[in-house]
Amino acid sequence: MKFILGKKIGMSQLFDKNGKMTPVTLVTGGPCVVLQEKTKEKDGYLALQIGFEKLEKKNKIKKTMKGKEYRHIAEQRIKTKEEYKIGDEVLVSVFAEGDNINVSGTSKGKGFQGGVKRHGFHGRNATHGVKHEQRTIGSTGCRFPQHVIKGRKMPGRMGFERITVKNLTVMKVDAENNLLVIKGAVPGRNGTLLEIRG
Repeated sequence: MKFILGKKIGMSQLFDKNGKMTPVTLVTGGPCVVLQEKTKEKDGYLALQIGFEKLEKKNKIKKTMKGKEYRHIAEQRIKTKEEYKIGDEVLVSVFAEGDNINVSGTSKGKGFQGGVKRHGFHGRNATHGVKHEQRTIGSTGCRFPQHVIKGRKMPGRMGFERITVKNLTVMKVDAENNLLVIKGAVPGRNGTLLEIRG
């Protein structure tokens, strides 16, 4: 099972022997702990549930969290019964240099934005009688059916959505420091929780 939870540290650069620069993202991955094993007989599907960042403060642990005192819990479906057992650790060493991975996370929140920034509208003319209207979206309705059709692109809240970036490459694995060096950018700000799947 090539799946781990981690947090984005930030971006950096790697240089090869020829001096070619590659942008990379540093991610601290795990260590995660296997909390539950789901089976076809009991749950209807095969999966492993893992936890990341154990809660140390007793006042943060609720009664319903007994045996699962972790800040972040995620589940990964598996095809066959894995060799992992409840209590086993999942480390960054499950990945190797050159592996192709998919990284899921929550994108940066941009707040309430207009149509130009949110959807890429070009705006209106800067001349010909246009005043205080350059970045407005213009007409939204139509003659029939005489109301705004559902799904119309309009101003609204932008960002803070779940995004998956596919086919990223693992450049380096630092098992001692639980670090993954991933080629390119991943969603979210520094400190965002990430799901990394191989």
